[in-house]
Amino acid sequence: MIIWTLAAAVTVATPAADPQAAIVAAMEDSAAGWSAGDMARFLGVYADDAVFVTKDGLVRGKAAIAARYDKSYGSDAAKRGCLSFRMLGFRRIDATHQMLWARWMLDYPAAKPASGMTSLLFEWQAGGWKIVSDHSS
Repeated sequence: MIIWTLAAAVTVATPAADPQAAIVAAMEDSAAGWSAGDMARFLGVYADDAVFVTKDGLVRGKAAIAARYDKSYGSDAAKRGCLSFRMLGFRRIDATHQMLWARWMLDYPAAKPASGMTSLLFEWQAGGWKIVSDHSS
């Protein structure tokens, strides 16, 4: 019984064999959540203590990040658009941290598309790979 418990604990604490594939899958799920208006799903990739870098300063914590998105986009699909990412590069920082650079793209039903760059620092946590730092512009 003790051996099984230790093995289970080690399994939870060990990152996926292919961190990049797991991060891409998490980002695709997050984008699908955004596009469907499911903010909980969109924000599921963020750590509870994530930091979002804005032109005005730092937004600390998933709840504050959610409030910022709600203020800017609310539940209006026309304002929110359809989100996708083009992954541009990864860098392994250490066994539990990965850096991702990507282009975000928002397509709108009746407006010009928007896009920008994002730098995301991921940390392996019990729930999988989570964003701990987001700098998007």
